Amino acid sequence: MVFIRETIRAMRMILLLWLLTAIIYPVAILGVGQFAFPSSANGSIVLNINAEPIGSSLLGQIFTSDKYFQSRPSAVRYSQGRIARPTGISGGSNLAPSNSELTKRIIEEATQFQDENIQPAADLIYSSGSGLDPHISLKATRQQLARVAQARGIKEDEIIPLINKYTDGRFLGIFGEPGVNVLRLNYALDLQEINRQQN
Repeated sequence: MVFIRETIRAMRMILLLWLLTAIIYPVAILGVGQFAFPSSANGSIVLNINAEPIGSSLLGQIFTSDKYFQSRPSAVRYSQGRIARPTGISGGSNLAPSNSELTKRIIEEATQFQDENIQPAADLIYSSGSGLDPHISLKATRQQLARVAQARGIKEDEIIPLINKYTDGRFLGIFGEPGVNVLRLNYALDLQEINRQQN
């Protein structure tokens, strides 16, 4: 009789713990996230003027046109395109500094910038550790400013306020370096161009 009573008590405890940890706690956290931080809780998705998602401000993307600021190189190609790794995978190339494939890629990247008379910032030629970095440094942004302005047919002074607006500061004011969110900056440039064409 004692064995049955203890078994029932143990099963009630398991059920109670399961309810707390598998249902009540996750639903509470989901509710707090949706109420207090709805954008972050839903992936920080950036929508265009037609309310269509164009990406997440937390994940990098590939931009190839001269009209856009370029992101850092990505070993996983930001999980885009036919030759990209499946979405959701992140990581660096893990190639050693002595690897000839890494050396060749870096030389190719650096040569493209040297053709434009630019001594590239490190984040323009070295890939992101996660392969998904959405930011570039202020130096890397300034080095691309003339090309973007020329491709869009506008003055550099028209882009600088947008760079300032989409620069994220140091974490907690002391950790890391300020970085420019490439997706948000490029989309703001597209909006600026749409507004200019309509006026």
